[in-house]
Parts: sequence; C-alpha cells; structure tokens
Amino acid sequence: MERADLIPSNAVTPASDGQRRQFLTYLARLAPGSRETMAGCLATICRGDPWAFRWQDLRREHTLVIRGWLVERYAPATAAKHLAALRGVLRESWRSGLMDGDAFARAVDLPPVKGNSARAGRALEARELAALVEHVSSDGVRGARDGALLALLYGAGLRVAEAVGLELDQVAPDLRSLTVRGKGSKLRTVWHTRGADRLLARWLSVRGAAQGPVLCRVRHERVELLPLGTQAVLERCAYLARKCALAPFTPHDLRRSFASDLIDAGADLSAVQQLLGHSKVTTTQQYDRRGERAKAAAAQRVSL
Repeated sequence: MERADLIPSNAVTPASDGQRRQFLTYLARLAPGSRETMAGCLATICRGDPWAFRWQDLRREHTLVIRGWLVERYAPATAAKHLAALRGVLRESWRSGLMDGDAFARAVDLPPVKGNSARAGRALEARELAALVEHVSSDGVRGARDGALLALLYGAGLRVAEAVGLELDQVAPDLRSLTVRGKGSKLRTVWHTRGADRLLARWLSVRGAAQGPVLCRVRHERVELLPLGTQAVLERCAYLARKCALAPFTPHDLRRSFASDLIDAGADLSAVQQLLGHSKVTTTQQYDRRGERAKAAAAQRVSL
C-alpha cells in the first residue's frame, strides 16, 4: 500500500502556522513522557513531518485505509496506539475549527482493533531484586543513587517520567511516602514498599538537603544537582543488568514487578491501581506478570 493510498493529495501541501497549532495543542495535552511516542506515531501515519501535515483534510475514507494499513503491519496494541494518536490530533482539528463536526465524527468512527499481542516486559524475580540491592549497596556514591532509583521504580512503582521529575520537597520527612505528579498533572500519594525507605535515606544522606531533583547526576563520585534524564535511567538499568548478570530489564519492568508482587501478596487491586496512578483497573490488571506460578497456586486453592 503506497502513500497515495493513505492520504489525500491536498494534505501533502504544507500547513500554515495556524493549522500547525492543532498538532502542538494535541501534544501539549499529553504527559511529557508520551509526547515523543505519539508524535512518532503520527509521523509514521503521514510518512513525513507531522507538524506540516494537514490533518484536517483527512476524511473517513482515508482513516479507514490508514487503519487497515496499520493492522497489516503492526501488533494490535501498536496499531491501536497509532489510531489513538490519529483520533487525538483530529479532535484538536475539530476543536480548532479547522474540521467540521460531521467530518470529524465520521473520520474517527473506526472499528476497534481486535486481537491479542504478547504482553511486553517482564517481572523481576525476588533473587534478581536481591542481587540488584546487594550491588548498589556496595557501589559508592553512584550505587547510592542507583539504590534510590530502585526505590522509586520498584519500591514505589513510579513511571520513569515521574521518577526523574520528583523533587526533594515531594518526599515525606519520614521517607515513607511521596507526592507524585502523574499523567494529566494528577497528584497522588504513593507509599514505599518495606526497605525502599532505607535505600532512599542512604542516597539523600549523600545527596544533601538542597532543593532540586531527587535523582541527580553523579560525576567522579561527586553529586551534581542536575536532573537525571530518561535516557540515563534506561542506560543505568542496562548497566545494572550486566553487572549483576541478569536478563535485560527496563525501568517499566521494575514498575510491573512492583504491581505484580503487590497483587501476588494479596493487595487489593483497587489500591494497586491508585498506587500506580491508573485511571482504569483493567490497565492495572495488565501489569500482572505472575504467569504460570499464579495460575498453579490458584488451582491448588480448590480440591476435588
């Protein structure tokens, strides 16, 4: 399927500054950590510069073909994510007066993407977490900082963007809870798992009490009060996996492990949902990575 099959010819004409605002407004509504991802989805759809594309010129015959093109090439969850981005930017086109209500309603009236994808990510086992804690506990200043990273990603189940954006004044004096600003700028209180407060306390004793980001850079065993970026967190997780001889894991895998272990320990699903900052409990259920062990244990609860 070629580009000409996906989009109307007039949509290739560069958009004016006023028309570009629909894309900017759409991105502004998203959480900071989602903007790059959804902009990439729209770039894939238009196969060009999403800033210059005239999204308001798309009609239902175009969006139906786009949907078919995505379904042919991507897993269901990935195709659905691209369509969510498309619906979002079209909604801003309508809100901006660039697209009439009837054209918008027809363009976004698309059949849902059906099918199941293999769920991404994994949950770390207890022995893996123990190996990580043992390593960071003996690795100097950088290890103290990485211990705080584990405390936030696993011990509190934070998203990467939430962890790197956490400021010192958002940490409770007793270090047992955090006030986190999540998606949509929603505030929530998150409580640590046992032991996470010790890792956090060790790092803060090294970092000092100056206001600023909790997770800072470490250069030559010296603390620099500059925020740790998302890419740096990804690199630290890759480094820790190598040093501890573990299978690769991502920052989000630590968040999944937090949720999965809480569910395994019998925590109320609604409480886990609130800790993670999910708007829907079905999203929380997808974080359960207990797998066959959980199903086997459930089966043993009943006897014949």
